[in-house]
Amino acid sequence: MNRVTKKLMQSWSNLGPRYLPFADAASDDLPLSRLLRLSLFQASAGMALVLLVGTLNRVMIVELHVPASIVSVMISLPIIFAPFRALIGFRSDNHKSALGWRRVPYIWMGTLVQFGGLSIMPFALLVLSGGGQSHQAPVWIGWVASGLAFLLVGAGIHITQTVGLALATDLAPEADQPKVVGLMYVMQLLGMIVSALVFGWALNEFSPAKLIQVIQASALITIVLNVISLWKQEPRSATQKKSAGEPSFLDSWRTFAQGGNAIRRLVALGFGTMAFSMNEVLLEPYGGQILDMSVSDTTMLTAILAVGGLIGFSWASRVLSKGTDPFYMASIGALVGIPAFILITLSAPLALKALFLMGTFLIGFGGGLFSHGTLTATMQLAPSKQRGLALGAWGAVQATAAGIAIGLGGIIRDLIVAIGSANWLPEGVIGPATGYSFVYCLEIGLLIATIFSMTTLLSKKK
Repeated sequence: MNRVTKKLMQSWSNLGPRYLPFADAASDDLPLSRLLRLSLFQASAGMALVLLVGTLNRVMIVELHVPASIVSVMISLPIIFAPFRALIGFRSDNHKSALGWRRVPYIWMGTLVQFGGLSIMPFALLVLSGGGQSHQAPVWIGWVASGLAFLLVGAGIHITQTVGLALATDLAPEADQPKVVGLMYVMQLLGMIVSALVFGWALNEFSPAKLIQVIQASALITIVLNVISLWKQEPRSATQKKSAGEPSFLDSWRTFAQGGNAIRRLVALGFGTMAFSMNEVLLEPYGGQILDMSVSDTTMLTAILAVGGLIGFSWASRVLSKGTDPFYMASIGALVGIPAFILITLSAPLALKALFLMGTFLIGFGGGLFSHGTLTATMQLAPSKQRGLALGAWGAVQATAAGIAIGLGGIIRDLIVAIGSANWLPEGVIGPATGYSFVYCLEIGLLIATIFSMTTLLSKKK
């Protein structure tokens, strides 16, 4: 690590626990400067998420005129890989490397897959937009290439996050593991905030060439951040042969599923994640089409979401450190989401951008409370020697539920628009914002279901 990076990390770590959420997770064996450097893989993941869910979905729907259903399916393609997060976590728990590493090979593989997706994405979008001579190519080539790019980026994020979080918990004392994982997610939110601001500035005057430059820069930054993150983090151990007595993945999964109401927790996590994720492909197009916001303005929505999530994570950390039930915290997060979607729904008929921005902030805040509560419960109830599996299961359910919700959000919105275009209902019943509002109301219903499922978990714990 060069001197500039070392000085930056040292200055940041000197801010202390008063200003940095989860800074009290540091210890003598795991100083804050090392934790912050390790967390850079989360910053690169946050940058990729902003690009996929924030910037590109608006550009593809509004500027490239791609149907929202197709865009939502592309963004949700990584769910194909999401269920394997539990298997990846298990493999990294038991991996035997000739170099003496368990986690590093998987993190590096995920980094390369993510880099590969970002590398081909500019060319895929060029074909998709029909720019230059690409208009002569069949339309399906643009769809397939773009879908492959989204899939590779998502798969890389899944691999890197699952094993990176497991490595973080390996390095931390057992009592500090939930705080360390919380710090990792705060860094993802900070990465999203910074990336959204930079992308918004770079795309203030939008052009396809500028978009390609932003994606190419993101690919390069991913490699740089992840290499710095991994440098001298995992200690090397003597190589060992795999013993016949080691449990299989199915045996380990059965052990995990039998403890701490694991299946109930995962079901509740799925409901809540769907409730907070169905709008992700719609917020920026909603701001652009309904409220006449520019590309730069709508890109900032991701920053607002991330700021809300960061504040939610920080506040939840303080409350949970005092012994509050993490399921209760997750329920509070779901409860906050209800007025958030009401404000966003009302912003269209009232033509008030302020309501839209406030609702967006509250979505991030409620989502932060919900995520931290469920994540803390997962860490507290994880069986011994199954850190990677537990985090992988949490991440698999979260990513799968989010992907399904994102896909459904775009499809439902397009169905409502199609019904309006077909004049199946009386004139004036369906307007430009109706498809969006229907999805937001559906999310309110999912949040209510989430609160009831959390109540069941609370009664089980008592």
